Amino acid sequence: MGKDVIIACDFMDKQTCLDFLGQFPANRKPYVKIGMELYHGQGPEIVRELKARGHKVFLDLKLHDIPNTVEKAMAVLAGYHVDMCNVHASGGITMMKAALRGLHSVPGIKPKLIAVTQLTSTSQAMLESELLIEKPMEQVVSHYAMCVKNAGLDGVVCSPLESGIVKKNCGASFLTVTPGIRFSDDSVGDQVRVTTPKKAKELGSDYIVVGRPITEAANPVAVYLQCIQDFTA
Repeated sequence: MGKDVIIACDFMDKQTCLDFLGQFPANRKPYVKIGMELYHGQGPEIVRELKARGHKVFLDLKLHDIPNTVEKAMAVLAGYHVDMCNVHASGGITMMKAALRGLHSVPGIKPKLIAVTQLTSTSQAMLESELLIEKPMEQVVSHYAMCVKNAGLDGVVCSPLESGIVKKNCGASFLTVTPGIRFSDDSVGDQVRVTTPKKAKELGSDYIVVGRPITEAANPVAVYLQCIQDFTA
């Protein structure tokens, strides 16, 4: 299973996104993440545009609703022919199975479907005081990951710090897609559970999602290539 760096294109408009990606050479088409900011501002057209330009797309909308609603929504998203999309694992196994049915209802290439365990902005203190989950973070993420596997999905979004335990419990082929990536001299911003690309590789991540350290860099292409070197070499 090959490792890859996914750039989080969390821009507010299409042109800014295209201008950013236009800095990359023609033979280098990074795997990109389209999140809520860009998708809700620009709609499906931005997905189609980036696919047409040769980019792999992770559509990061984190669906979380009753199973029937999620199934129908996922059937719509399947028509975009993205490479990966996601739901929240906290929606439960029945909802995740419904998402999978919706995603597979459209003929053609089947995108990877993954589920968010706990956001990398969630700390142990928040888990306990706000969500009333008193188990240790690692145990919570591991349990959610097993539910995701039982639902038939391809993997999870988790912190790199939990990749190892997820792999141990769910198997080497079960994907771990990990945001919360920073270089050692970066500000962590609103993230809590973070690590470097090199450490994420050591911990077992299959994909790392990197946003501001690349998109806000003075030389984004150079930083991206450094991430690739650190994570895949």
